[in-house]
Amino acid sequence: MSIAQNLLKIKSTLPENVTLVAVSKTKPIPDLMEAYDAGQRIFGENKIQEMAEKWEAMPKDIQWHMIGHVQTNKVKFMAEFVSLIHGVDSLKLVDEINKQAKKNNRIIDCFLQIHIAEEETKFGLDEKELHEILASTAFQEMKNIRIVGLMGMATFTNNQDQIKKEFTHLKTIFDSCQNLKSENCNLKSISMGMSGDYQLAIECGSTMVRIGSSIFGGRI
Repeated sequence: MSIAQNLLKIKSTLPENVTLVAVSKTKPIPDLMEAYDAGQRIFGENKIQEMAEKWEAMPKDIQWHMIGHVQTNKVKFMAEFVSLIHGVDSLKLVDEINKQAKKNNRIIDCFLQIHIAEEETKFGLDEKELHEILASTAFQEMKNIRIVGLMGMATFTNNQDQIKKEFTHLKTIFDSCQNLKSENCNLKSISMGMSGDYQLAIECGSTMVRIGSSIFGGRI
């Protein structure tokens, strides 16, 4: 099947309240344009330089999501255009995003990444660190960053019970933070689920899924 057919097939399975991020990392621009021509407007990249090059070359109504791990010294290269940063996992990074957004006269939307997997290699905050960031005076005084949701990645395993447990844990944390609304924090979205487990993620409450290989095919 073509990229367009794959995309439309996946979209037909998604509930109305679930946003699809087409994970386009490592894929050439013609592949992205095929998805664009089929109606896709949200693309996820995990390398800032590659995302910036694609942003330069492609239509400007695309929303670019940074879904990879972010180094603070690279934020400035995407601050002009990025729509949403998924993997925010420290107050230091929050501060840098706010600083670079201010320089570009923007407010940048972000997800805080929560560590839900058993693998130590995955990045993310624990529940205590999450509450510490949101409650900190430093964060509450920031005017150019907005925390709009939480993101988490399940353990890379075939054990569906374990994945479900981890997704449910993230949903519980998300629900527990609903009273933490402030001018720069309004948790509306929960991003979990990729090509292999997005249907389970949606059952557990995900409102945003990141799908790459099921749309564009495996990695080159």
